[in-house]
Amino acid sequence: MNEQERLADLRSLMLAAPDSASVQLVALLFAGTLMGIVLWLVRRRTLRAEYTPIWMGVALAILIASLDLDMLRLVAQAIGAWSISSTLFFLGELFLLGICLNYAVRISQAGAKITELAQEVALLRRRLDEVDSPS
Repeated sequence: MNEQERLADLRSLMLAAPDSASVQLVALLFAGTLMGIVLWLVRRRTLRAEYTPIWMGVALAILIASLDLDMLRLVAQAIGAWSISSTLFFLGELFLLGICLNYAVRISQAGAKITELAQEVALLRRRLDEVDSPS
């Protein structure tokens, strides 16, 4: 048996590891808690309604993934991962990268809007000074 075959066997063993009921329970509790927190934050108007679908989608994805670990195994095999946990970590990194990109766009738009508003305020002050000053 050469090195490639041993690595392939080891990878298949890692992906075929039995599911832990306690890990599944923790994931289910986490998904339910996340859904509850999102709804509570929206109700208190701390979280804007436009972000609710994103976070509810994340909670739903966690719920589905915790109920069906075989789906995660298929994703792990598709991306070439060795374990379900590394697949979850990778997907989490992709999600965080998307959030960072979203906020970078929003900050850029806010910066442009602030510049525009500052220019408008300067023009208004100039007009006010012209009106107030005796000519």
